[in-house]
Amino acid sequence: MTSATSSQIRLVTVSASYGAGGSVVAPALADRLGVPFLNRATNKSGGIEGPEPCAERMVPGEADLTPVHRLLASFTQAMPVGPTQSPPSHHHHDQGLRHQCEQGIHRLADAGAGVILGRAAAVVLGKGHGFHVRLDGPPELRLVQAATVEGIGLEEARRNMSTADRARMAYVRRLYRADSADPRYYHLVIDSTAVPLDAVTEIIMRALSSFPAVLAARPDATATGQ
Repeated sequence: MTSATSSQIRLVTVSASYGAGGSVVAPALADRLGVPFLNRATNKSGGIEGPEPCAERMVPGEADLTPVHRLLASFTQAMPVGPTQSPPSHHHHDQGLRHQCEQGIHRLADAGAGVILGRAAAVVLGKGHGFHVRLDGPPELRLVQAATVEGIGLEEARRNMSTADRARMAYVRRLYRADSADPRYYHLVIDSTAVPLDAVTEIIMRALSSFPAVLAARPDATATGQ
């Protein structure tokens, strides 16, 4: 079993589609590294942390904070299209949501230690700060894995997948004009349906051991993930 070393980077972000096992892998990484764990944002926690369990599905607090119908609103309403157009009503909501959900990210980034699940953290921090992981896999295999992790049937998992994937992708697109599945934002992309989730955790730990902290603080890196 790979354990953390003093020279190992200790700030990790995990982006995961529904059923890819982010709710299992991210807390396990935090435990192995001995660092704080920052869950997906919820309204009850002011976007920082709260009592909601770590889950593959959208828990009520997350759904209330990032309602899919609002995030999927027309992008032409979210940005001015001409020099004379007044700022749209969505602008202040988007800015407030970003500030609310980024507080915890920056707190752990400043400390240089933590595991962050979701929140577009890889986009926020950029490749020069932290180690960024994306977990994904074929939809049908993610359904099976989600059903197993959550102890539910496939039809319920299918409904959860539709809601969670749409809302979480819309969150990143709406607030950051980015695609959460774009591999350019990540140091490591894993098909986490191909191997057991404990093996996924071990793969990430091994990758971290080969990724010295000094490489994650390159002065030429930008916050765009390029």
